[in-house]
Amino acid sequence: MNDTSLIKLGQYVKSIKGRDLNYIFIVSTIIDDKYIKVVDGDLRKVNNPKVKNIKHLQVIDKVSQVVSEAIINGKKISDLMIKQEVIKLGLKDTK
Repeated sequence: MNDTSLIKLGQYVKSIKGRDLNYIFIVSTIIDDKYIKVVDGDLRKVNNPKVKNIKHLQVIDKVSQVVSEAIINGKKISDLMIKQEVIKLGLKDTK
């Protein structure tokens, strides 16, 4: 992945580099053509998202409609909402 043109708000992504290797996140903000902000409601809370280079992410071909619609409509997203959506994907333990 070379740019953010194929990434949507609410998109699931998996970290393939860094200390958060193999973590599943949801895209909360697209900064520019190389960087996005991601959250998981646990390690990275809504009020402290992680800025990630898209070269360090694997895009999962699924978008959380709940999160996407909330962000697009300017509604507040919560850590619980994010955590539930990540768990719903089925790729993360419910710890």
